[in-house]
Amino acid sequence: MQGPTPKEHVQQPSCPFCGQALAPPREPALRRPLEMPVGSCPCGAVYAYDASGKNLGSAFVEALVFACGMDWDLAWGLLPGEDYQEKVVEGYDGESHLLVPGGYYQGRRVRGALYFVRLKEDVQEVTRPGVEKALSKAAPVAALPAPRSGSGAGISKKELEAWVREYRVEEVVGAVARDRKALWHLKRLLAAGEEEVRLRAAELTGRAVARVAAGDPGRVAELLKSFLYALEDAGSFSPGVVDALGEIIARSPERFAGYLPPLLGLLSVPSLRARAMRALSLVAEARPALLRKYAARVLPLLADPEPAVRGYAALFLGLVGARGAEEELSRLQGDPAEVPFYRDGRLSTSTVGRMAEEALARLRAK
Repeated sequence: MQGPTPKEHVQQPSCPFCGQALAPPREPALRRPLEMPVGSCPCGAVYAYDASGKNLGSAFVEALVFACGMDWDLAWGLLPGEDYQEKVVEGYDGESHLLVPGGYYQGRRVRGALYFVRLKEDVQEVTRPGVEKALSKAAPVAALPAPRSGSGAGISKKELEAWVREYRVEEVVGAVARDRKALWHLKRLLAAGEEEVRLRAAELTGRAVARVAAGDPGRVAELLKSFLYALEDAGSFSPGVVDALGEIIARSPERFAGYLPPLLGLLSVPSLRARAMRALSLVAEARPALLRKYAARVLPLLADPEPAVRGYAALFLGLVGARGAEEELSRLQGDPAEVPFYRDGRLSTSTVGRMAEEALARLRAK
């Protein structure tokens, strides 16, 4: 076992961009559950504190969005290298507010890391007031709670997969509530080879998160952050992540509406547009008022070359009550192109024309 780091080797943390001393991170009082502690430097850099050192992707998302004053649309439109710089400082001990190069301090293993993001000066001019306001409401970091192991025996990956394939809703949701690892087993199935299994896993993820969010917000926050990082990193992307994000927002919009901007941003990615429209339609069905203002953005997608995009765009416009879309929807009524359609554990097919007819019926009934 490695020995403790001598006191003379530890040091006060400083900003990797300008070298100024840093104040300890603070817990933000924000809408999303259990954010990572954050801090800032007078030079304009901000940072997120990852106590485990294993969630640097989540820490990056945390720091970037915080640097943007919690403006998700702005954060998703920035380019690395052009609009911001990023650096990681490892070996940070949150208890002592020291950097510990050796990894051990006062009998404790130190794994923490600080993820820094510094926006360009012209962007900072816009975002700095939001950052300062958030920090003024933040509180000192409380002692980290010990990980909860859950009650009862844990569930195996194979057992959970069998329950998902059999669409045993209560068994899956109950397993997630009892066993902290089950949610991550469920996430693995978002990359399953069969589309129906992926969509079942996505639906059950949404149901499970709705059950556990209030009692275990930290676990949910880590899952959502991993989703956001996956959307930014093509190498770790699982096809069902978009569907799962839609299911989570749709089933708990009052908690997770703040995660809509990255989902909306996928409409500009041709390979993910159909999946994003399907996810947004789920949210529109649950809370149409949240998405009504995006009707004009979706309207041009009724002419998209991909049938699934046209079909789900039609469904979306009907759900949000977009009366200005009736003429365009009428033109699609005879469109015979098939669209995969998932509901309550079953993957079937509809057609663009049928989805347009249903949208028109909704609009005319209002």
